[in-house]
Amino acid sequence: MTPPPSRRRRSGGMPERSLPRRGSVRRSQMITTYGVGSLIAVDTESFIVSGTDSWNIGEAPVIHEHRLARILGVKFFRLPPASDDTSKDGVRVRRFPLWHSCAVCNALRPVRGFNSPPGKNECGDCLEELVPSRFVTACAKGHIDDFPYWKWAHRNNRQEGESGRCGGAMRLRTSGKTASLRSIVISCTCGIPEVSMEGAFRRSALSNLQVRCEGKRPWLKDAPAESCSEVPRTLQRGSSVAWQPIVKSALSIPPYSDGTAARLAEEWDILRGLSRAEIELYLKIRAVREKGPEISIDTVMALLEAEKHGDTGADQEQVRDSAYLALRKQEYERLSVGNLERDQNREEQFICEPPTSAATALLPYGLDRPMLVKRLREVRALKAFSRVDTPDTNADVHEAQLSLTHLDWLPAMEVQGEGVFLRLDEARIDSWARSAAVAARVERIHSNHLRRLRERATDPKAVPESPATPRMVLLHTLAHVLINEWSLDGGYPAASLRERLYADDSMAGVLIYTATSDSAGSLGGVVAQGAPERLAKALRSAMHRSEWCSADPLCIESEASGAGSTNLAACHACVLLPETSCEQNNGLLDRALLIGTPEDPSTGFFSGVLGR
Repeated sequence: MTPPPSRRRRSGGMPERSLPRRGSVRRSQMITTYGVGSLIAVDTESFIVSGTDSWNIGEAPVIHEHRLARILGVKFFRLPPASDDTSKDGVRVRRFPLWHSCAVCNALRPVRGFNSPPGKNECGDCLEELVPSRFVTACAKGHIDDFPYWKWAHRNNRQEGESGRCGGAMRLRTSGKTASLRSIVISCTCGIPEVSMEGAFRRSALSNLQVRCEGKRPWLKDAPAESCSEVPRTLQRGSSVAWQPIVKSALSIPPYSDGTAARLAEEWDILRGLSRAEIELYLKIRAVREKGPEISIDTVMALLEAEKHGDTGADQEQVRDSAYLALRKQEYERLSVGNLERDQNREEQFICEPPTSAATALLPYGLDRPMLVKRLREVRALKAFSRVDTPDTNADVHEAQLSLTHLDWLPAMEVQGEGVFLRLDEARIDSWARSAAVAARVERIHSNHLRRLRERATDPKAVPESPATPRMVLLHTLAHVLINEWSLDGGYPAASLRERLYADDSMAGVLIYTATSDSAGSLGGVVAQGAPERLAKALRSAMHRSEWCSADPLCIESEASGAGSTNLAACHACVLLPETSCEQNNGLLDRALLIGTPEDPSTGFFSGVLGR
């Protein structure tokens, strides 16, 4: 990462110097953990990651995923730059927060007021390393600013109508008596009594001080302050809600998975306006010019037809959700049909085949024949980010922009892995869902989730519908217990496995696949779990394990649990997974829909096989 250049005048003939380095992170972390707008600690310093229009991308590889790029309104994706100490590319960062304190003299002021030696972050008087402020303020629209220490310390010591600063010097010290905010004490040399930080995290703490959001976006260079009516919240600098990524992903499926679409990425705008005969001539000329093999006209026409089929024809903002649903349906259809390895070339990135043995052992569980996804490519793109409010499926959160000017690319990462696709018998699900007990349990989850969506919606008339249905909750909970079971039986860390849900009126499936491409990525271990006999054994073990939780009877009798009360019988001791593995932020879960309740075992979809 590279901080912004110092404000020095340079003559026009001098070459641009290499900027100093401040730490390093993995490329994947630039999408999930330390993306644009996030706060990152490097040694004793703190920085905010700059917008993508400030990155020195250098020779950062280009990633193509045609379906996802069209939905997100970009032409391609880029891996974040990976550089060394001698290169000039990298991700720029800016110092934030600006308020620092000195652990020796207890001075508390903006960092420029410490008269630090050049190139160092030290107190000019004590030569002690400065400590960045532990506290910042942020609002739900993504703005972030320094904590208003002066107003907080003087809140009860200013006469009504009085304005201006007192002219004193701020001090911050820690009494060390406790680890609570009460031990962090702020004072001023103007003579006011000392004030602790206790109460600073209350929702009304800053509104009582009449502190309003100033609309600052320090991650964007030269960004003007936005008008904002939100009341900011006090956050810890390292809080998880200080930065939440909004990541969109897609699987590479035929006809886009054999590399042809990527080879023609720069020429799609030309090809769309040509007839078949013109395209055929264009491809021949291209083969001569590129001195490579000619691309089949049938392949190009299939790509254009697939693109045309994927377009909805409506306004982008209006159909974005339906476009994501269409993307999932395309994947569901391809996963159901498969893509045999013997029919593909070596560059094919999607291989999906049925197991060689019969799937009769899975019939009692209501599962159709599983599909073994032996080769899989997923592209995950950082679309935007949010603060304060946690992004949730179908939730309305403000998406803070990654750059001040629109770019034709987004930062992304690609994962090569494997997985197993499971599909439940839809007729059996529909019959089970008609049960009054099942409907009553799911209705509780649905109403709680819908209430949460209404609370977070900016427009009460445009509240999205909750996806909580019997089919959705059943598939989601099944995916969680299987991931937990495979982590025990197959040796996979639960965080290295990931779910991809396909649940609506026309879909009833789940893909469990490797979420990383490291040693737990594509060695065949997950595919081996999909063999019918082994899968039946894993299902049986998972259901028996779900019959009892160490938190029972409180867990199984729970009327509501989880964030926003969007779960029923689900807790960390039985069903919940690491956040990286779950698409729904560990919401919309109920293991009673798998195995039933002590009072009514028939509520469970798999209750009929537990006694076998």
